[in-house]
Amino acid sequence: MPGENLSRDEARERAALLSVDGYDVSLDLRSAVGESGGEGSRTFRSVTTVRFRCAEPGASSFADLIAPSVTAVSLNGRDLDPGEVFDGTRIRLEELAAENELVVDAQCAYSRTGEGLHRFVDPEDGEVYLYTQYEPADSRRVFVNFEQPDLKAPYRFEVRAPEGWSVWSNGAGELTDGVWRFAETKPISTYITCVVAGPYHYVTDTYEREFEDGTRLRIPLGAMCRKGLAPHFDADDVFLVTKQGLDFYHDHFDYPYPFGKYDQAFVPEYNLGAMENPGMVTFREEFIFRGKVTRASYENRANVILHEMAHMWFGDLVTMEWWDDLWLKESFADFMGTFSMVRATRFTDGWTTFANRRKAWAYRADQLPSTHPITADIRDLQDAKLNFDGITYAKGASVLKQLMAYVGEEAFLEGARRYFKRHAYGNTRLGDLLSVLEETSGRNMAAWSRAWLQTAGVNSLTPQVLLDADGRVDELAVVQEAPESHPELRPHRVAVGLYRRTGSGALERYAQAETDIQGPRTVVAELAGADAPELVLVNDDDLTYCKTRFDETSLATLREHLGALTDSLARAVCWSALWNMTRDALLPAREFIDLVLRFADRESDIGVLQMVHAWAESAVVHYTAPELRAQAGRRLAEGAMSQLYAAEAGSEHQLAWARFFAHTADAPADFELLTSLLDGSAAIEGLEVDQELRWAFLEPLAAHGMADEKRLDEELARDDTASGKRHHVRCLAARPSAAVKAQCWEQVVESDTLSNALVEATIAGFAQPSQRELAVPYTDKYFAAIERVWTERSIQIGMHVVRGLFPSFQDSPETLEAADAWLTAHEDAAPALRRLVLEARDDLARALRGQERDRAAAGG
Repeated sequence: MPGENLSRDEARERAALLSVDGYDVSLDLRSAVGESGGEGSRTFRSVTTVRFRCAEPGASSFADLIAPSVTAVSLNGRDLDPGEVFDGTRIRLEELAAENELVVDAQCAYSRTGEGLHRFVDPEDGEVYLYTQYEPADSRRVFVNFEQPDLKAPYRFEVRAPEGWSVWSNGAGELTDGVWRFAETKPISTYITCVVAGPYHYVTDTYEREFEDGTRLRIPLGAMCRKGLAPHFDADDVFLVTKQGLDFYHDHFDYPYPFGKYDQAFVPEYNLGAMENPGMVTFREEFIFRGKVTRASYENRANVILHEMAHMWFGDLVTMEWWDDLWLKESFADFMGTFSMVRATRFTDGWTTFANRRKAWAYRADQLPSTHPITADIRDLQDAKLNFDGITYAKGASVLKQLMAYVGEEAFLEGARRYFKRHAYGNTRLGDLLSVLEETSGRNMAAWSRAWLQTAGVNSLTPQVLLDADGRVDELAVVQEAPESHPELRPHRVAVGLYRRTGSGALERYAQAETDIQGPRTVVAELAGADAPELVLVNDDDLTYCKTRFDETSLATLREHLGALTDSLARAVCWSALWNMTRDALLPAREFIDLVLRFADRESDIGVLQMVHAWAESAVVHYTAPELRAQAGRRLAEGAMSQLYAAEAGSEHQLAWARFFAHTADAPADFELLTSLLDGSAAIEGLEVDQELRWAFLEPLAAHGMADEKRLDEELARDDTASGKRHHVRCLAARPSAAVKAQCWEQVVESDTLSNALVEATIAGFAQPSQRELAVPYTDKYFAAIERVWTERSIQIGMHVVRGLFPSFQDSPETLEAADAWLTAHEDAAPALRRLVLEARDDLARALRGQERDRAAAGG
């Protein structure tokens, strides 16, 4: 709609004109439930009073509201005609006074896309659950406001809800005379206000802390989920990590948690991992595990809990002025999530997972044509939505890890402490942070910022080793390279490690030197005279953000002895480097797959193993030459089955191999085993085929025509829950039938009846690498439909469709040409839409280059 996509220029102009003193928001949510339960109205009443000042009396501005209708508008006691001042997205405000009061009575819409106030009906018991999700700009779907991060204000919410419900918001609340009233918040931004309502299962605890000066802090803790998930809810572990995190941040930030209570809600059909609403953090409910999962899943949940908690300071207390500086909260939260987890919880190997999993996200994003500096150029809200990406999160976090190594841990944390105290409840830009870090470290942060925050792209670091006549290191140098598109060479603080095999065959580090890499070639003088290494690791301990490369001797060592590396972080860095080489067409996919088959069973870190599994599957599906794909896939499936039987009974490694086997299954014997495990006619010692694993086994059976609709319906009857419904929809969509694919296309592209979660599930089932021929007709349909979908649907659904239905499995030059033709013919399309197509096109081009490399290696 016109006006929905707020620009940076408009936001700056409005911020210069207005200051907001407070909001009173009254929501009537009784319409969420019909008279006999179940479906209620599609809208709810929202009445908001906004008090604000205008720096130029007599000037005009606007307030933001996306709503089906507005009943009444009053400005400074003067009634305005809603039909004249409201255009569907904005309310025009003219002749403003120095001090103003705006009152708007509106009918706002419940959401089914996870944006605004989302309404979910649990198929298990018919109960209705509500929650809000706003970032970057969807609070205007719930109440009228000035929707930009630098117009902070305190909020008072009151909510009328169906009888028997509970309601939560940012502040503490109580039910009085049928109305839930909540304490006024501190000054916060619109996008982190929150309401959660419904018959949630709610568990409480308390965090207490006494500081050195004798003051005490008591924080009420709460955690909630749908009633149907209550039997699986391990709230004790959630509270354990929460308390450990609060202790850590209090120890290091020297600024007590400022927002009163600390509730955490695990909610259905959530678009994100979590959201940092102060006092009322929301998470996707998949963090409540219905079946057995590996330690990596618990580690990931702990990381997300601590990431959101870091936002209470980085983002909520001190907020970026505009979305250009989104990194000021997301990069810090991503870094602090792992930093605090390693220091304060049982997940002490978190940096290994970070090196292997989080950085992989960053490396991919930073090599796309849409790559951008960490401090980005965000023109409008659509740009902002797409910038919640691997660069803003994982590259930013990687760079902050490098920054801590560069300035020192204490200087880094002291800078954070001064930053909080200096800018509490305010808004900041890049320079505000750099100035405090210069104060505490004495380093020139301007030069560091230009190199790391204000340029895009990823450097490659390669060792060069010269040996003397006695076989010792005569000179060891690190060569730094950059792509032509982003030629910046950066300063890197790295640890260079030398490794060799011991008498027992273990590959261990025997020397290491920390040094600053500058320019195209840096000599590491400290390592001269060392014994000749079998492996040189130029980013030992993973201190910097780079693509690690190997000299010929090191690569040969890894080909034969990767599994002998005893250090888990070193192995993770090596696996990541080898995968980057595969994506860059420097290492044939067949060689990467061979490394996985030979050494993955030696991987002790379960998170690394699961990441390696995902990469191996991608190597087969995208980077193996098509004529060799079946053979490579068969080798992987056979290897997975072998390891499934060989893994320790009941271990998390056994579970990981079971899931990987299901992903790779492609032959009658594989399907027979999966079927037998499902019906109980076969068993593998220690492997518990719980409900989640049953669905994991059923999807490949459905995709290969071994499980029909009747069989899938029987499984849904066994698991008639919200989670079961999503699995069921995905498996139905996976069936190898032209009619099925046509129905999926109709449901997702031509209709808007499915919720966000079911759109996502349908797309996941539709796109199957084993069904490339079935998807051929949809290449032309995709390019014909996406601009209309982007215009007609919410941005979240648009992103699901454009990303998820891109014909990536039609990996041919013709598909590349079709993408190029669309981009050429749609130069005036929405920049955010063009970015998504450009990214998918680049992934396809990269896959084709990888296939050529694989073909050449096979002698084809």
